[in-house]
Amino acid sequence: MLKVKDILDFMWKDYITMNPQALRVYKLFLEQGERVENDHIALRTFRRGSLGLESLAQFFKDFGYVEKNQYEFKEKKLMAKHYEHTSQLLPKIFISELKVEELSNTAQNTIDKLIAQVTPEFLSRKDFCWAGRPWNLSYAEYKMLALESEYASWLAAHGFRPNHFTVSVNLLNNYNTINKVNEFLISNGIALNSSGGLIKGSPSDFLEQSSTLAELVEVSFEEGNYQVPGCYYEFALRYPLESGQLYQGFVEKSADKIFESTDLKN
Repeated sequence: MLKVKDILDFMWKDYITMNPQALRVYKLFLEQGERVENDHIALRTFRRGSLGLESLAQFFKDFGYVEKNQYEFKEKKLMAKHYEHTSQLLPKIFISELKVEELSNTAQNTIDKLIAQVTPEFLSRKDFCWAGRPWNLSYAEYKMLALESEYASWLAAHGFRPNHFTVSVNLLNNYNTINKVNEFLISNGIALNSSGGLIKGSPSDFLEQSSTLAELVEVSFEEGNYQVPGCYYEFALRYPLESGQLYQGFVEKSADKIFESTDLKN
């Protein structure tokens, strides 16, 4: 019987296959004697038909995850929610969806063309959330979507799979601040997302984050193979609330910049 730990392991294997840099970073910390635990996993989808956020969320709810907070990203036309498991030892799940209805007619028509290729059998797969791309896509369509929404083009190119995993900085010993993490990564030749600054958020937000830049990966399109941004690795440091418990939510203005880790312009 499939267990939640199995799902998380499958998602991690898919993620590092597409993002080998993350495995390198993971091993770099292990070599320093660090304990590397995952804070959260992020997934992307379209708000359209049966592919909306709730479809992905239900998969995790069936394994004990509970909805917590909702977030809006008006500029990027996104809505998101995060989910926590009844076991605090398991990572949070952050699911965002693109408000397709707010895009241009051309972009909407292109996305609808992709969604029309999704079969009921695909949606019922047990590995739906990391099953990859269920549609054919041209590179011309990819570039058109990228001009309007980098989020849309990434999802169109890669389909359903983890967009990023996140190292819990709170559980690191020698690299227990975002600054130390960033310095360690830069010293090992890892490029970081500088949009909005290397560090997103502050202690007053109860959350600080940074992330690598997505490396280019080869993806198959109708015209042939092209290199496009893949996944990235994130790092999160959470601060205690007045209750003494660590803040478990997300900060919209910070997450907005984290999304840009997969932007082509970077």
